[in-house]
Amino acid sequence: DAHLENLLSKAECTKLWTEKIMKQTEVLLQPNPNARIEEFVYEKLDRKAPSRMNNPELLGQYMIDAGNEFGPGTAYGNALIKCGETQKRIGAADRELIQTSAINFLTPLRNFIEGDYKTITKERKLLQNKRLDLDAAKTRLKKAKVAEAQLNTSQPEENNIMVNVSYMLNLLHVKWLKIWAEEVTKSEQEVRITQSEFDRQAEITRLLLEGISSTHAHHLRCLNDFVEAQMTYYAQCYQYMLDLQKQLGSFPSTFLSNNNQSSTTPVQSVSTPPVLASASASLPSVSNSIVASGLSELRSSSGSRKARVLYDYDAANSSELSLLADEVITVYSIPGMDSDWLMGERGNQKGKVPITYLELLN
Repeated sequence: DAHLENLLSKAECTKLWTEKIMKQTEVLLQPNPNARIEEFVYEKLDRKAPSRMNNPELLGQYMIDAGNEFGPGTAYGNALIKCGETQKRIGAADRELIQTSAINFLTPLRNFIEGDYKTITKERKLLQNKRLDLDAAKTRLKKAKVAEAQLNTSQPEENNIMVNVSYMLNLLHVKWLKIWAEEVTKSEQEVRITQSEFDRQAEITRLLLEGISSTHAHHLRCLNDFVEAQMTYYAQCYQYMLDLQKQLGSFPSTFLSNNNQSSTTPVQSVSTPPVLASASASLPSVSNSIVASGLSELRSSSGSRKARVLYDYDAANSSELSLLADEVITVYSIPGMDSDWLMGERGNQKGKVPITYLELLN
C-alpha cells in the first residue's frame, strides 16, 4: 500500500545519507586513507590496531627534539620546545575526539547500517516472496474457477446411436467437475494461507520501518554528542594555543622579528619590534642596565665597550651584523646613528646591531 511504500522510501533515504555522513566523518577524523584501511582490517579481525603518533604529536616531537638540539637556553630552542609540548597536547585532544566520536557517533550509525537496516532488508525480501506466493495462489484459483465454469456450461450431447459413448462422456464430465471443484477448494485454502502469511509479514515489515522515526531520534542524540565532543576539542585547542601565545610573549621571539625584518619595511621600523617591547617590560634589569647606565656613557665617549649577545639575530641587510646568543662582541656609537642601534665588530666583520639584543659588560 501507499503507506508501506512511503516507509520503504524513508528507510532507503535514511540508509543512503547515513552511509555518506558516516564515511565523511571517518575522513574528517582520520584523513589518512591508509590508516583508515588499517583500522578497518584490524576491526574485522577483532584485533586492536597498533598505537601510533598522530600528526600533531609527531610535529610536536620534532619540535621538541629540534629545540633540545638548538639548546633549551636559546630563545628559538625554548620556543620550539614550548610549541612542541602544545602540539602534543593538541594531538592528545585529537585522539580523545576520535575516540569519543567513534563511540558516541560513528558506532550508532554503523550499527544501524549493519544491523537494523539489514534486518529491514531481510524482512522486505521475505515480504516480496510472500507477495509472489500470494499472486501465484490467486492465479491458480482463477484458473480452477474458469475451468469449473467451462465444464458446467458445456454438457455433453446425447446421441441415440452411441448411447454407451455418451454414457462414458457423462461419467468423465462428472469426474472432471469433481476434480476441478476439489482444485478450487484447494486453491481457495491456499489463497487464505498465503494471504495470512503475507499480512503477517507485511505487519512485521511495517513495524520495523516505523522504527526509522526512533532511529532518527537516536541519531539526533548521537549528533548532539558529536557536536559536544567537537566543542570540547576546539575549546581545548584554543586554550592550549592561548597559553602558548602567553608563554611566547614572555621572551623575545626572534624568529618572528626576523621575519618582519626580512620584509621591505625600512630599517627604522624594525628597530623596536612589538615582541621586544613586551620582553623589555618583563626584563627591566637588562633594559635599565643598557639604557640608563652603560648606553649613556658609551654615547658620550668615543671609545668602545664589550657586550654579550642575549639572543640570536639575523641581519636584515648588508649594513647589519648577524649575532649569536652568548657571544661577546665590541660595540661603539657613531654620531648621528639611530638611538636604538650601535655599531658592532666581530673580528673583521662590522655592522649595525640592535641594542635590545645586547648586555654591556663592565
